[in-house]
Amino acid sequence: MAGMKHLTGGPIGRQLIALSAPLLMGNILQQLYNTIDAVIVGRFVGDSAFGAVGVAGSVMNLFLFLISGGCDGVGTLLSQFYGAEDGKTFRRDFYLSGVFGAGASLVLTALGLAVLPVLLTVLQTPEQVAVYAAGYLRIIFLGFPAAFAYHLSSGVLRAVGNTRAALFFLALSMGVNLALDLAFVAGLAMGVAGAALATVLAQALAAGLCAAYLRLRFPELMFHTEDMVMDIPLLRRTVHFSFVTALHMCNLYIGKLLVQGTVNSLGEDAIIAFTAATRVEGFANSFGDSGAAAVAVFTGQNTGAGNNSRVRDGFRQGQKLLFAFGLCMSLVMILGAEPFLRLVLPKGNESGLRPAMAYLRLVACFYLFNFLGSGQAGYFRGRGRVNIPVIGATGHISLRVVLSFLLAPVMGLPAVALATGLGWVGVVTFWSILAGREINRLT
Repeated sequence: MAGMKHLTGGPIGRQLIALSAPLLMGNILQQLYNTIDAVIVGRFVGDSAFGAVGVAGSVMNLFLFLISGGCDGVGTLLSQFYGAEDGKTFRRDFYLSGVFGAGASLVLTALGLAVLPVLLTVLQTPEQVAVYAAGYLRIIFLGFPAAFAYHLSSGVLRAVGNTRAALFFLALSMGVNLALDLAFVAGLAMGVAGAALATVLAQALAAGLCAAYLRLRFPELMFHTEDMVMDIPLLRRTVHFSFVTALHMCNLYIGKLLVQGTVNSLGEDAIIAFTAATRVEGFANSFGDSGAAAVAVFTGQNTGAGNNSRVRDGFRQGQKLLFAFGLCMSLVMILGAEPFLRLVLPKGNESGLRPAMAYLRLVACFYLFNFLGSGQAGYFRGRGRVNIPVIGATGHISLRVVLSFLLAPVMGLPAVALATGLGWVGVVTFWSILAGREINRLT
């Protein structure tokens, strides 16, 4: 079927690039969702609202990456079933993931609404910023089921090697998000609530289009009545993969949330600077994230097919590509920090520019480790060793949080960049030792 790719044969480097390119564009578009909200709110509402979208982004991503991480775990299993040409188990797992994942997304919505006031208090969010952030997040939380539907549908497409279709629908919904942002925030003066509503409606559109495309173009992937079976062993395996992968992503964002609390303690100017810097940084990190997803899909399919030599060669070629991307992105971010930040910061805000530039240029010096670590995490996920990324990420985040807390009162915002970079160095060292031993045993 056109659009479905078996990755168990053919030129590895070309396949990794073909997988990565649409994933990269998709990651960039995902970054644009929250960035567009922040920029338009900053232009039409004010500096405090701009900072609030940044604080809200840290809270929102904690929950959204539980959803996307869980779907990544499902995608890993599905890629293995596809590589093994086990269509029956593929469809059954798709059904189980859809039913239980939808229920989990509703639970996350209720949980988010319940703990929101406590989270904003724990993060030491200034009162004026907290009012805006709470209004934004309540609407975002209600959109979690739509976010789950999109991530699951796109995860199914990635598992079979189709990374382009989900990109197209995401691009369309991003354009809708921009149009609705301008209509709701600039036109109707709905403030941060309008920006949040625009995001949720655009995500729902992406989810609906992606699911419809799956049903129309790839009916053999869709589950039917005979596939709707309560397969307890398969459900346990799926829950394990999903939970551990979600925990990996959750660990990263719990750490970012705690770091946001340290930044908030430095005052509103630091919040604005950090919001701008992390928006720019998110685009740079998209290269590493797309590489990780491509390596995970490639490794998963070849693991399912029992093709260990291609697993080994795919890992090595993936690391080479990510090494080159890491060096290039470091240079781009160091040289382009000021013009990139001026695009994001509220117009006329100069107080946040200098600390934001200092943060961005320092953290860019460590991008090589970030990118290599992303590829290593993707390899372990594809092999089914989902516990290893969690262990590494926990160590990384712990070091990052502790160093940020200790150094920020002295160094200011650059302390967070230094702590982040040192965390990357530590986790890549750990993963390199484990991956090196395993790769040398593959034949």
